[in-house]
Amino acid sequence: MRASLIQIAVNSDETVEKRRARVARLVREERGAADLVVLPELWTTGAFAYEDFVAEAEPLKGPTHEAMAAAARDAGVWLHAGSIVEAAAGALYNTSLVFSPDGELAARYRKIHRFGFDKGEAVMMAAGDALVTVDLPDLTAGVATCYDLRFPELFRGLVDAGAHAFVIPAGWPARRLGHWTLLARARAVENQAYVLACGTAGTHAGVEQAGHSLVVDPWGEVLAEAGPDEEIRRVTLDPAKVTATREQFPALKDRVL
Repeated sequence: MRASLIQIAVNSDETVEKRRARVARLVREERGAADLVVLPELWTTGAFAYEDFVAEAEPLKGPTHEAMAAAARDAGVWLHAGSIVEAAAGALYNTSLVFSPDGELAARYRKIHRFGFDKGEAVMMAAGDALVTVDLPDLTAGVATCYDLRFPELFRGLVDAGAHAFVIPAGWPARRLGHWTLLARARAVENQAYVLACGTAGTHAGVEQAGHSLVVDPWGEVLAEAGPDEEIRRVTLDPAKVTATREQFPALKDRVL
């Protein structure tokens, strides 16, 4: 499986409409180069642009859904379209959207662990309550978002649900870059699964973003890693490597808790 991580810069000098159109074009340009395309968390708004959450919130099947469904269909790819600020039933959610190559919504994940320590996302958004996996060609992917990366029990739950890989869009701050790469590798090693972690570049509401999107294999080796700026990283995944790693070093079979 060929995967492309599109590390988008989210800057205030670009309108949401222009960014949405630009991202849709970038996805379409992956036609023939990728089977799976991954976008970052809250790229429409900026993960730290809390003051814009209410104004930029959209229904599940709003303009971003429409644009990304069309882009997935035109490119013929599975598309993890990052996440949006979803408005639903009087609440806001940090909601990830996954589209199939025919443009259908294959999965929706509402972020369970909200960041902010009693401010920002933690108080403005409601929490999701369901683990989500999606069956891709030859492997099952578990879906998580940014701050979720710090909670290993979520990923154990996804492994129990059949996950061979984790797709993690994020808006991770540059000042904690070391945690980002460390935790991505840890989640891969302890669960013997691929990790595809796609972050943003640029600055969200004055918060410099880490970038450094990366793909880690089931043994913890980094297969690809971006720098701090906007770029696309492409990698080929071997689904058989998950099975082989789990058979050769069957640590998951020794779980007690």
